[in-house]
Amino acid sequence: MRAVIPAAGFGTRLKPHTHSLPKVMLNVGGKPIIGHIVDKLIQEGINKATFIIGYMGEKIVDYINGEYPLIDARFVEQEELLGLGHAIYVALKDQGDEDIFIILGDTIFDFDLKKGFEKNTTALGVKQVEDPSRFGVAVCQNDTIVKLIEKPQTPISKLALVGLYYIKNTPLLKKCLAELIDKNIRTRGEYQLTDALQLMIDKGEVIKTFDVEGWYDCGKPETLLETNRFLLSKNGTHKKFDNAVVIEPVYIDDKAEVINSVIGPYATISKGCKITDSIIRNSIIGEGAVIDKSMLENSIIGSNAAVKGNFKKLNTGDSSEIEYY
Repeated sequence: MRAVIPAAGFGTRLKPHTHSLPKVMLNVGGKPIIGHIVDKLIQEGINKATFIIGYMGEKIVDYINGEYPLIDARFVEQEELLGLGHAIYVALKDQGDEDIFIILGDTIFDFDLKKGFEKNTTALGVKQVEDPSRFGVAVCQNDTIVKLIEKPQTPISKLALVGLYYIKNTPLLKKCLAELIDKNIRTRGEYQLTDALQLMIDKGEVIKTFDVEGWYDCGKPETLLETNRFLLSKNGTHKKFDNAVVIEPVYIDDKAEVINSVIGPYATISKGCKITDSIIRNSIIGEGAVIDKSMLENSIIGSNAAVKGNFKKLNTGDSSEIEYY
């Protein structure tokens, strides 16, 4: 089996951080989003992955090749951002017919993948949500999907697709994606993976569902911080400082400096940070950032940024400098 990870998007909702990094490279819980995804794949015994890259894709290539040299990694560039269906079409064009597992690059999940594979048929991860208009949704009879709709305006189901797709019949998916492209079938101006999966159903493919409770979105600042809280609650670091207070769970890199400060709960302090005379909680502080005499909560601070003064909530990009007098 090969994992396919779409990671070509601009990450518009996470600006200004995505001005200088692709979305999947943003730090959450002590490492880039995509690092958590690859760790989970390795844990589940999947060591082959195709990464669909585009915007600043070379940073993804460098990270994966540097941190995961034993992964059988392929990189495919999506030159035009024409939708998720187009991204998967590009990735599969020159690939064989082995089973694939598609994972959206801004999704972190806490789930036993074997439960998704054990049905031995194409299966999609789903979760009940209150606002289905943001997602592709599934209409089911028992656990078999009869209809898929991308971001419905009229709510016909609250069963959202969470970005985990196990494809048993890869040749049929390829044919259905090619049909979308050849006939220029678009939804909301893009080629949708949801539409290709519906074509598979129309052609007789049985597609099941599997429930995913542990699903964490990293697509917006507030959900990135929520995911950070989840990851720290599971895998925080245990740090002690002579002149600082640490309220767990937190992640504090070994190469970060903390002086006369209170860190946590739910704070990620990245490599090379210098924190002095500050209080930081429920925040992500990027590499090399300097925080001095500040109180930060619900904040995301970019790499090499400097924040000096009494602030409560900030969302700053890389290399910013903010002072308060």
